[in-house]
Amino acid sequence: MNGMKNIVFRVSLVVLALMAVSCKEKSQDVAMATNTATKERPNIIYIMADDLTTQAISAYGGIYKDIAPTPNIDRIASEGMLFQDVLCTNAICGPSRAAILTGNYSNRNGYYKNESGGKFDRSQWTFPQEFQKNGYQTSLFGKWHLGTEPAGFDTFKYHNSAGQQGHYWNPTFNENGKDVKEEGYSTNLSTDFAMQWLQEGRKQDAPFMMVLQYKAPHRPWQPDTKYEDLWEDIEMPYPSTFNDDYKGRELTAGDTEMTMEYFSRRDMKYKEPENLKGKEKIQWAFYGAKKGEIVQPEGMTAEEGRKWRYQTYIKDYLACVKSVDDNIGRVLKYLDDNNLADNTIIVLTSDQGFYLGDHGFFDKRFIYEESIRMPFILKYPGVVKPGTQNEDIITNIDFAPTLLDLADIETDQDMHGKSFEPILKGNTPADWEQGMYYHYYEWPYWHHVQPHYGIRTQKYTLAHFYYNIDVWELYDLEKDPEQMNNIINDPAYATVVTDLKKQLKNLMIKYENNKSLADFRKITDTDFGSIVDKKDDETSVQDVLTGGNDKEKGK
Repeated sequence: MNGMKNIVFRVSLVVLALMAVSCKEKSQDVAMATNTATKERPNIIYIMADDLTTQAISAYGGIYKDIAPTPNIDRIASEGMLFQDVLCTNAICGPSRAAILTGNYSNRNGYYKNESGGKFDRSQWTFPQEFQKNGYQTSLFGKWHLGTEPAGFDTFKYHNSAGQQGHYWNPTFNENGKDVKEEGYSTNLSTDFAMQWLQEGRKQDAPFMMVLQYKAPHRPWQPDTKYEDLWEDIEMPYPSTFNDDYKGRELTAGDTEMTMEYFSRRDMKYKEPENLKGKEKIQWAFYGAKKGEIVQPEGMTAEEGRKWRYQTYIKDYLACVKSVDDNIGRVLKYLDDNNLADNTIIVLTSDQGFYLGDHGFFDKRFIYEESIRMPFILKYPGVVKPGTQNEDIITNIDFAPTLLDLADIETDQDMHGKSFEPILKGNTPADWEQGMYYHYYEWPYWHHVQPHYGIRTQKYTLAHFYYNIDVWELYDLEKDPEQMNNIINDPAYATVVTDLKKQLKNLMIKYENNKSLADFRKITDTDFGSIVDKKDDETSVQDVLTGGNDKEKGK
């Protein structure tokens, strides 16, 4: 009898405990709903690192997560939502930034490519202007890379050297229209400017929207001094597709200049001879970027040299990411110390993905997974449930309408993008788009990647490479997530191809880009100008490497 009482007592305790957990969860849900209804307008800090990829963020897992963890970025994920399927509509720096700012595809915002892509049209609407118009204090620090002066910011300080790519060390910034030379490491400096504005430059009684965009970890991957030899004594692991032979993809993935054979002396940190100037200086630094120019220590075999270049590259890249993570930690600490964390939205993203030796590549551009898949993490206490993940297809054109929604800013601006605010609250709309239209236009400089368009669904990638070839590719992402097998001619997928081409056509119509191949090639061939105004006597890297004829180089 006593045994039976003991059992009943224990069961009662379990029931009470479960009821307590249930009540706690319900109270948390009620609190989140209450916070959503009563919260003051949130501050927003939008952080974008250039060429940062999911493979380099430990919250996403991967082969570097234990060797090169990113604890501060991971903290944003643990306190917010990590997105697994945020995709870039045109995987290259400037066009992606333009798409994010405008909420529109390249064909509407007019910014198609980096090289000969001209300057971003600053007269068009961008989301920072809408924030500014609605009483937000707005600021921009770090990389801009769009040619024209930023619009919609009360204050800005952006990289304004090397074609607005900026320099890692002792960079020149444009501070509200005036060039200023700064001393130090760019990742630290950009955060310094942001912190100074947060502490001294803004009004304390109004919401703010701050854009913090790091140059790192963009090429040439120059780490802060304290991290230069961080992994000197270890051999970094190799991606599983490092030795991809491009079988079945010879004219596309197999015909690029972004493999381990195309790192330059500058990339590999060779010491530059003294007294080099002008064209001679550029030729020395970029030796290795052209076919047949292999940079490696004497005595190495081809395979040893390939691995040596990868090891140099990946250690420098990840060391640059470490500084980004450190500086994000500085921002998070400031918010905590100043009681701002609970009402500040933090966004962490990049302008696209990047190859870290995957498929033997560096850089981006392709519709393939490592290129188009963007890191995206969002924290908003009281609204976004901590530690959650999402796998819906979201694109970079969706960022602008979403940020406006979160700030409760109404706009009549027409955008291709759509707000995913409901997804942040755990409710994916029934009509949410199940596929993404992709289009890359630049050719052949840089990296000799064929212009192509396509559709990416959660199960398939279908692409058409069209500039001077006519090649279709299909990948089954469930059976072949590494995209090693082009199954476009597999009869078993004939119906799939027909259906995907129909979906692709509908998306091209929806986004007003249902043009002929001749029209697409014309965009590629058009010289829209340089991102910066060049002096008549200035020699560009492109001129040196192509002999002034980049079309000839592409043959």
